[in-house]
Amino acid sequence: MSRIFSVRELTEAVKRTLEGVYPFVWVKGQVSNLTKAASGHVYFSLKDADATLNCVWFRTAQRGEESFDPLTGEVFEDGPRPSLAQTMREGMEIMCAGRLNVYPPRGAYQLVVEIAQDAGLGRLYLEFEELKRTLAAKGYFDTQRKRALPYHPARVAVVTATTGAAIRDFLRIAGERGWGAQIRIYPSLVQGDAAPAQIVQALETANAHGWADVIVLVRGGGSIEDLWAFNDVRVADAVFASAIPVVSGVGHEVDVTIADLVADMRAATPSHAAQLLWPERATLMQTVDECQMRLQRRWDTGMRERESLLAALTRGLAWLSPARQLQRLDERFEDLGLRLHRALDGKISRDAMAVQGCTDRLVRAFGPEAVARHELRVSALEDRLHWAGEKVLHGRQVVFERLSAQLSMLDPMRPLERGYSLVRRDDGTILRSVREAGIGSKLHVTVRDGVVQTEVTGIAPDISGDS
Repeated sequence: MSRIFSVRELTEAVKRTLEGVYPFVWVKGQVSNLTKAASGHVYFSLKDADATLNCVWFRTAQRGEESFDPLTGEVFEDGPRPSLAQTMREGMEIMCAGRLNVYPPRGAYQLVVEIAQDAGLGRLYLEFEELKRTLAAKGYFDTQRKRALPYHPARVAVVTATTGAAIRDFLRIAGERGWGAQIRIYPSLVQGDAAPAQIVQALETANAHGWADVIVLVRGGGSIEDLWAFNDVRVADAVFASAIPVVSGVGHEVDVTIADLVADMRAATPSHAAQLLWPERATLMQTVDECQMRLQRRWDTGMRERESLLAALTRGLAWLSPARQLQRLDERFEDLGLRLHRALDGKISRDAMAVQGCTDRLVRAFGPEAVARHELRVSALEDRLHWAGEKVLHGRQVVFERLSAQLSMLDPMRPLERGYSLVRRDDGTILRSVREAGIGSKLHVTVRDGVVQTEVTGIAPDISGDS
C-alpha cells in the first residue's frame, strides 16, 4: 500500500472526482422517502428496481408558482400552477436535473436538484429534441430552402379547426388588413391522436387544388400535449413537401413546434400570421397617398416640360417661317444701308480732315509766318556764328601769344644779351665739351654783336671732375 488516506482526504477526493465528472445530469425515477423540512428544503430519493439516489431540492431553487413550463417554455393558459415542490407525492415518477454532490458528514453522494418535472412531460420534451435533431440533420430547417412569402396574397388556404378561437382571430385580423383576399378553410383536428393525419390530409389537399398562394397552419395556445400534433414527423414531412409556401402560427410566442421550424415562415400567434400576410390598411393608404403625390408631381413636371418644349417649337417655327425670313432680310438690308451711309460719311470726313491737314502743313511750310520764322532763325544763327567766330579767334590769339612767349624764351641768342657767348666748330656744330676741341682747331665764338674766330692753343679740363 503506497498511501493511507484519512477519511476526510478520501471523501474530498471522491467529491472532487464525482462533481468534476458529473457537473449536471438528468435522472428519472420514482419518488420515495419524501420529506419537506420547515426550512422549505425538500429531501427525497429517486429509485428504480435496482438502485436509490438521494436528492435535495433547496428552497432557493424552487418556484412557488409557475406560469410557464420550465422545460418547454409553454405558457399555462389557465394561469399559474403550483410547482412540483408543492405537489410532489410518494410514488410519483419524475425527472430531475442538477449536479451531483458528496455530503461529507454522512459520506454519501446526493443529487442537488435544480429543475424537476413530471416524467410524462419530460418524455415529450426528449422526444421533441430527438425529432428536432433528426430533421435538422435532413436539412428540414435550412434557411436556404425556405421561400419568401408573396406580398399581399390574394388566395390563402387555412388549415385549422373551424370552431377554435384561432380561426376567429385570424379572420378578424385578415378583415382589418390589406385590400381584400379570398380565404379557404381546410378543416382539421389540431389536437389529439387523430390530428396529425388530418393536418397532413389538409395540406395535401390544398397542394392538390393548387389554388392558394400560401398555406397557413393556425392553432391557439395550450400545453405541450395539446400542441403535440404539430410535433409529429408526418406533419413535418407534409410541410417540407408542400409546393406552396407555408406559414405556421401555432400556440403563443413562447411555443415552438416542429411545424414552426420546418415552415417557410413562423408566426408567433394566429393573429401574427395574418399580420405577416397582409399590410396594415393605414400603411396602404399612406402608400396610396404617396403614389398620388408622386403622380401629381410627375404630372406637373411633365406639363412644365411639355409647355417649355411647345414654346421652343413655336419660337423655332416662327423663326423658320417665310414672313420671318423676309423680315430678317429687310432688317439686314436696312442695317447694311445704315452701315454704308456711316462708312461714306466717315470716308468723307476723313478725307476732309486729310485735306485740311495738308493745307495746314503747306501754310506752315510756305506761308508768311513760315518766312518770318525762318528769318528769325537765320538771324539767330548769324548772331551765334559771329559770337562763335570771335570766341574762336580770341582763343587762338591767346594760344599764339603763349606759344610766342615760350618760343622767345627758347631762343639761343637771348643769353648773348646777358653777356654769354656761343662757340661753334668749323663744321657749324655747337661746342659742348673740351673733349670736342683739339689743339690747333678753329672755333667761332658768337657774342652779342658779332663773331670772333679763334684757334685752340691749349686745353684745361675741369679739375672738379665734372664733364
